[in-house]
Amino acid sequence: MIAAHLLDMDGVLVRGGKPIEGSVDYVAALVTKGEPFQIFTNNSRFTPEDHAARLKAVGFPVGAEHIYTSALATARFVALQKPGASAYVIGDHGLVEALRSVGCRITEFAPDFVVLGDTTSYHYEQIARGAELVAEGAWFLATNPDATGPTERGFHPACGAVAALIEKATGRQPYFVGKPNPFMMRSALERLGVDGVDTVMVGDRMDTDVLAGLESGLRTVLVLTGVSTRADIQRFSFRPDHVIERLADLAKIIMKPSQGR
Repeated sequence: MIAAHLLDMDGVLVRGGKPIEGSVDYVAALVTKGEPFQIFTNNSRFTPEDHAARLKAVGFPVGAEHIYTSALATARFVALQKPGASAYVIGDHGLVEALRSVGCRITEFAPDFVVLGDTTSYHYEQIARGAELVAEGAWFLATNPDATGPTERGFHPACGAVAALIEKATGRQPYFVGKPNPFMMRSALERLGVDGVDTVMVGDRMDTDVLAGLESGLRTVLVLTGVSTRADIQRFSFRPDHVIERLADLAKIIMKPSQGR
């Protein structure tokens, strides 16, 4: 029996901004039944309010309280590591607002952290400045290790790819706060007030979603509407509990006991 859901957004609920068949009905059923869930995304571009508005516009009955992003997890990490810290941010307003909400000062002058997130318009000047600051001693954080993100046109370079560029230039590895880091998983579970053993992680990526769920003790489900394919599964030394074509198919197996890994 599953008491709570962590549902990845891109590739599970939507693809290129459009709902994946059956996903709206599945989420609506969770809301109607009052079952706890978080829409769990490594996408740091938008605030929870923005994400909720985008999902509502295409039919999902959700609010900001249902959204947990890598930007929120990163802001929490910064606040725990160094309260009142300063940061140079490469990313969109979702990340900036999350950091400001925990009292982090945004600056390009001697920041404590360089924080890299997702954006559709990475500017070389910002990347170069971030690399300079990291080389000078700023702590290097990145919201997520995803090298690509799904769009209507296919895949585009994402946070992990740009992080690799800065790492190559500076020799300094980033600390990735988002999936598959268990820190983000624990933060979301605490927000829901549930234990990992009672929660299912549903995602479209073996290297982040399934791995994150596995390392956090959750049941894991891979959907084939996003990045990872059945053939991709063979490249990894771990397995999800279930592999399904789309989120709507989870209703058919959710009451069954775990099949094991």
